[in-house]
Amino acid sequence: VVLASLLRSPAAGATTYTIDRDHTAVSFKIRHLFSKVQGTFNEFEGAFVYEPEKPERWQAQATIQAASIDTAVPQRDNHLRSADFFDVQAYPTLTFTSTEVTDVTPTSATLHGLLTIHGVERPVVFDLAMHGEGKDPWGNLRSGFTATTTINRKDFGLTWNQALETGQLLVGEEVEIVLEVEGLAAKE
Repeated sequence: VVLASLLRSPAAGATTYTIDRDHTAVSFKIRHLFSKVQGTFNEFEGAFVYEPEKPERWQAQATIQAASIDTAVPQRDNHLRSADFFDVQAYPTLTFTSTEVTDVTPTSATLHGLLTIHGVERPVVFDLAMHGEGKDPWGNLRSGFTATTTINRKDFGLTWNQALETGQLLVGEEVEIVLEVEGLAAKE
């Protein structure tokens, strides 16, 4: 609640951006057998507060609808929505709330926060590549960045797996997450 009120009332000079779903991608990769499967979450919302010279004012929050998982294979997606994995009936959302920003340079930073998946909240650290802010051809103020991290799915209670005859496991534990985010500032 406190974060939501801060996002609605940023400090003077800071800009609040709403995530532009048309220009944002929430994607992941995880090992399956001998390669990696890629997927996305297609339904999400969020906002971030950004003031280039004042990282102590930066904030971010996002909510992802777990049932929107999409690996381009409907049968696999249904399995991922089941109680074996995300259990979307019991845990319909994944959430992220930032806690601090460190290691700031003109083009990068480290974003710390709390990630909740499958009802389990854990600290997570994203590497940020900041792409800048400015007006688009229609006069809208926009800002964008890429955020990357790797998590262990077991840390969030996603433990389903199958052993292969070779002794390997069917699904890897490490999940690479890449967020390509573009925000749109509210018109004054």
